[in-house]
Amino acid sequence: MSDKYSKRRLTGSTFTTIVSLSLVLFMLGLLGIIILNTRKLADNVKENIGFQVILNENAKEVDVAKLQKTIDASDYAKSTEFVTKDEAAERLQEDLGEDFIDFLGFNPLLSSINVHLKAEYANADSLQWIEKEMLDTRLVKEVIYQKSLVSMINENVQKISLIILGFSSLLMIIALALINNTIRLSIYSKRFIIKTMQLVGATQGFIRRPFVFAGIRHGVYGALIAIVMLVGVLYFTQKQLPELKELQDQNMLLTLFGIVVVLGIVISWISTSLAVRKYLRLKSDDLYF
Repeated sequence: MSDKYSKRRLTGSTFTTIVSLSLVLFMLGLLGIIILNTRKLADNVKENIGFQVILNENAKEVDVAKLQKTIDASDYAKSTEFVTKDEAAERLQEDLGEDFIDFLGFNPLLSSINVHLKAEYANADSLQWIEKEMLDTRLVKEVIYQKSLVSMINENVQKISLIILGFSSLLMIIALALINNTIRLSIYSKRFIIKTMQLVGATQGFIRRPFVFAGIRHGVYGALIAIVMLVGVLYFTQKQLPELKELQDQNMLLTLFGIVVVLGIVISWISTSLAVRKYLRLKSDDLYF
């Protein structure tokens, strides 16, 4: 009867440890996904920032094509689009809802090259030297971009990043404390076994080894359960919001899942080792307190 009770208690302790580990690792993984998607979303917003290179009236098509190829080959350009003066007039007419050319009697617009920037160059400093570089070209009349919008986007992205970083750090500390306390409680229930093994002459390494291996197994099991839960959340979220699929990077997700497994192993290993070490150093009388 006593053996059955002990086995039931041991099984319950193991189950509780694995479930606790999986829930905490799930929270960390979910936070990782949020961070990755926030970064991807921020990059997408930044890559929608662009500028217009307004060309001179007498610019030749051959020279314009050469300039566009030069911009395409640059480090800062994600994509470019050449817009003729007639196309620019058509777009403006659609926006205004009236034919301004008939009113004016001529088309005042000029041909242009619309440039979308890579995320790392979508800031005021980069745009300043790109503008200077463009204006040094004889084909370019002016460079147009919204300076206030660029500054506002970058400031907001920076604020959001700092908030998420602070929240992530706090959650990481809480998660580590929860996992550590769960494992310590699990080892606490086996403190008499540890002391008995020590009294019959077992070395500290011999006593610690099975507990550490068990802790690593629990960490792996907890991480795998957490990954299954994360995949379920991603599947459900993408079903509800299909546009989120575009933000998902499969390689980054696989890397994140690998980190979750490594965290489960390392945290369980360290916490188990420290907990067992504590009870190995305790005197027999102190085990009852």
